[in-house]
Amino acid sequence: MSYPKLFNPGPVDVSKETFAAMSQTMIGHRGSDFEKLYASTQPGLREIFGTARPVFISTSSAWGVMEGALRNLARKKVLCLCCGAFSDKWIDVARKCGFEAEAVQVEWGDAIDPEAVRAKLAEGGFDTVTFIHSETSTGVLNDLSGICKVVKSFPDTMLIVDTVSSLSTVAMDMDAHGIDVMLAGVQKALALPPGMALFAVSEAALERAKTVKNRGYYFDFIEFEKNAAANNTPCTPAISLIFGLQFMLGEIAKEGLANRIARHAKTNAMIRAWGAKRGFELLAPEGRRSFALTCFKTPAGFDLSSFIKDLKSKHNFLINGGYGKIKGTTFRISNMGNETEATMQELIDAMDDILG
Repeated sequence: MSYPKLFNPGPVDVSKETFAAMSQTMIGHRGSDFEKLYASTQPGLREIFGTARPVFISTSSAWGVMEGALRNLARKKVLCLCCGAFSDKWIDVARKCGFEAEAVQVEWGDAIDPEAVRAKLAEGGFDTVTFIHSETSTGVLNDLSGICKVVKSFPDTMLIVDTVSSLSTVAMDMDAHGIDVMLAGVQKALALPPGMALFAVSEAALERAKTVKNRGYYFDFIEFEKNAAANNTPCTPAISLIFGLQFMLGEIAKEGLANRIARHAKTNAMIRAWGAKRGFELLAPEGRRSFALTCFKTPAGFDLSSFIKDLKSKHNFLINGGYGKIKGTTFRISNMGNETEATMQELIDAMDDILG
């Protein structure tokens, strides 16, 4: 069976070279071979995260680390900054973990206003904040710097930042922003298969975690820190995925992180320009748009279902017809990972062929 090439916003297309790197001979995870493999990932990961802290490797989806971050850091009351399907989910997860949770809620397609966050935190009682930098469901790129400044002005309030669809598409600086937990999955801009998450934890967050009871074991930050000191993981890792990560970090180093970021900006601009030419309106506001994907509003009378099906059947390309409550009324196109100006032009030509 010939599966379509993915231009949906995660998982994204994985290169044959990455799969080849992942098919290396299996090694044990409690020995020097694995320790060398683990250690080899740290310089590249720290550059991408913008941190001097160790970057932990978790065999899970990003949501495993998201829930784990709450269990490690939250004491009583969580503030969730909600602007789309994935950021909205945080409040449900926090409550299911037994915490009080409230939201700063905006319409899907709008960005979070840092001053609204300040006003809510000023009500008092919040000890942890959850925040998604790039809301994948809407294509909104929130104001990371502005949000971080506000949250860090409230002492002893932990900030958890999801960078699932922004990591390596824009410059990140975890340490300078004072982020307590920064996390991402590998199946989006890092262009690896799903099944692994990456995260870094501030010293202040580790100290908080030490005071929290019932934080569990699998996502215990203290266990991750202890094992990372020996270039290892608390539990059996997805070794093949780490081989793939090692390869992708090498590719990023060859290209240069700044060049990678510039490439994402160029390929994203191509899709925005195509949409403008075709009369498709962007959901996210000017100045707050992701560089990893583009989310368009579906015009009245436009047969989105047929467009997606025809693109797949005729050209073997797959885009996404929206997510959550805006499914069908929006569609999303990814330019994350290994995509180039040439590959995005192939997609544009194919979409133009379908539209006529």
